This record gives sequence, C-alpha cells and structure tokens, in this order.
Amino acid sequence: MKSGDIEQLKREALAEATAASSPEDMERVRIKYLSRKGLLSGIMKELKTLAPDERASAGRIANELKHELSVIIESGSTKRESGSGAAVAGHDLTLPGRWPALGTMHPISMVINEVVRILGKIGFTVAEGPDIETKYRNFEALNTPDHHPSLDARDTFWLESGELLRTQTSPVQIRVMENCRPPVRIITPGRCYRRDTTDATHSANFHQIEGLYVDTSVSLADLKGTLSYLAQELMGPNVGVRFRPHFFPFTEPSVECDFSCHVCNGRGCAVCKQSGWIEIAGAGMVDPRVFRKVGYDSSMVSGYAFGMGVERIAMIKYGIRDIRMLYENDLRFLREFA
Repeated sequence: MKSGDIEQLKREALAEATAASSPEDMERVRIKYLSRKGLLSGIMKELKTLAPDERASAGRIANELKHELSVIIESGSTKRESGSGAAVAGHDLTLPGRWPALGTMHPISMVINEVVRILGKIGFTVAEGPDIETKYRNFEALNTPDHHPSLDARDTFWLESGELLRTQTSPVQIRVMENCRPPVRIITPGRCYRRDTTDATHSANFHQIEGLYVDTSVSLADLKGTLSYLAQELMGPNVGVRFRPHFFPFTEPSVECDFSCHVCNGRGCAVCKQSGWIEIAGAGMVDPRVFRKVGYDSSMVSGYAFGMGVERIAMIKYGIRDIRMLYENDLRFLREFA
C-alpha cells in the first residue's frame, strides 16, 4: 500500500464519519477503521514492507487519519465538528446548554439541622422512631392518664388497630430508654400529628425536636444551662432566656422556656405580642414514674427532657407570618432561603 492509497482511505474514512447520523453509525465507523482488526491496524502492519522514504510519508498520513478520526468519534457529533448546525440523533448540539436549577434547603430542614449541630457539640445524638405509635408509649409510659384531654379523638388521630399517629416525639425517648441503660443523651426530631384546625399558627402535621438527658446527679440547673446554650447558638449571643413554672404529665418540676424576641430585642413588637418574649420550649425533670415504666431506678438516676416546635422556631427565626407557607411548596417563597 502506497501513500496515495492511504490518502484515499483517509478521505473515505473521514467522509463516512462525517456522514454518520447516529451513535450506531459512528460505532460502525470506529470498528471498521480503528479497532484491533480494522483497516488502519492492517495499514500499520504493512508499513514495514515499504521503502524508507515511502514509509515515512505513509506513516504520517496513517497517524493523521487515526488522530482526526478519533477526534470526530469522541466528539459524538460529526455535524458539530463541521459546524453545519444540524441535529444529531434528535439533538441540536449547537443550541446553548440548559443548566438545571439547584435546589435549596427547606427552612424546616434548616432548623432541624442547625439544632442537631448545636446540641451535637455537647454530646447529644439523634434518635428516631415510627410515626405510628402505641397508646402505651405515646401516653401511658409518659404518665398521661386515660382521662387526659389529649387522648380524645378530637385531639388525636386514632387508627382502627388501636394505634395512633404520634402526637409528639416523646415515644422515641421511651423506646430508647427501654433498650438502653443510662447514661442517655439524645435528641428526637420528627413529624407529629394532632387534630388541630389549620390556620396561620397551627397545622395538623408539624415537626418537633425533643431532648433527653439521663445520668446520675442531673439537675434542673443542667437543663437551664443546656437551653441557654441552645438559645444563644440558635438566636444569637444577646438573646435572653427565662423559665416559668408549668405542668406536664411526664416531668416534675416542669417549666416553660422563653427566649427574648430577637426581632425587637425584647422591647415589644407584633412578633412577640408586645411582651418582649417568645415561648419556645416546654421542659422539666423526668418524672420518677416515667423511669419506673422503662425499668430505671429513680433513686439512682435523674434526668431532664425538653421539646420545641420546629415550625415555631422557623417562623420566629426567619420572620414567617403564616405556618401554611412552610407546606405550600411555593417556589417564590422557598427561593428566599437559597
């Protein structure tokens, strides 16, 4: 084979590659010319039979063929290489690219992740449980009597099986204590369900984050220190914290925890209803009767628990006026958190 023959083969190969209109056609061209048993491989083997001068010229043309044909094949589009602008396999490769829009974190997820990060720095780990719970873990084990209003069908979603959609994430605390011995230090973010009429501040489906710390010699001072630390990390170093006496069936003593309003710095505004304070969490020392339900010796261990609504924190932190905005998937609203 002479240089002229290789030059002719080059023209034919490039013409076939240019005419290929589908990936299948392009693959056939590659196999015909560039595969191990292809025409170019045969040419390279015959070069040694040529005269030295002819060999150099033929080798140069053969290498040019290999390079140019490889470029066309690897590009995936002969039309794009020639600049004709025609479509290849149903796609016009001359059109500008369409970059997919990047999503952003939902404000509810942002709050959950931030609280998990903050409390994770002081030893809290995340625990999760099922949305469908038993009456025992959701109420009885938490020292809630049968006549308590929260058991009423007007407040709780009861299932035909006798189970229910959990009204709080506290059942996760029961599950953990049933299977783990102290010390226990967990937070339990998750969905909760109550028969609330949906309005600007209420929803039948919402999110909670609860915390539990059980060990020897845990005191109310430890609880106050943890919530004060959380407040400053979550809302800023200048936030104030106050505790008010309250009642919960599963804690004794119980307190409500308020953060000073970060919108008006405690002076009073519409967000805090002119009080300068915003109710954030319910908390208290775990009732000894709860410990007995899970097999803990209340004379040997003590602990505290707290819980807060994720949506409430998100509304306060990001200035959201209506809780329904968190569930409507309005892209105009969600883009504000990008």
